[in-house]
Amino acid sequence: MTQSLREIDLYTDGACSGNPGPGGWAAILKFGHHVKELSGAMPHTTNNRMELFAVISGLGALKERCRVRVHSDSTYVVDAINKKWVDNWVKNGWKTSDKKPVENQDLWHLLLLTLRKHEVSFHKVPAHADHPENNRCDQLAKAAIQGQQQADGGMQGEEALTS
Repeated sequence: MTQSLREIDLYTDGACSGNPGPGGWAAILKFGHHVKELSGAMPHTTNNRMELFAVISGLGALKERCRVRVHSDSTYVVDAINKKWVDNWVKNGWKTSDKKPVENQDLWHLLLLTLRKHEVSFHKVPAHADHPENNRCDQLAKAAIQGQQQADGGMQGEEALTS
């Protein structure tokens, strides 16, 4: 007898103060009445990297194979999966249709590895709309940026390391 997979809703968001600049990410995992919130920050990054990192972190927090519905306001992430851009990048040696190297290849590789562990579907949610989980992710990601900036006195990059 095969055991059915747990069904998880994963809500994600990434944010940046400047692009590039200090960034934050957040993920909310929901299974029935159980909710787990995750967030973090990086000192020098981009919005797209934080959006990818949020999905990778949320999926990575799952201890067993699950059926996951990823809800993201990132057109970049959702379209890359749903419109098969990633499949084309892989076929084309990680080059875009313009023959340029795909940005954020390190995170795309990591996401593809993580996706193999689960059954995953991606769903676009409107950004900055009245969507409670997306709004909460946005709050968590922005709070992570603020926490990071307070921890290093608001300095960025090498300036923070050399003072």
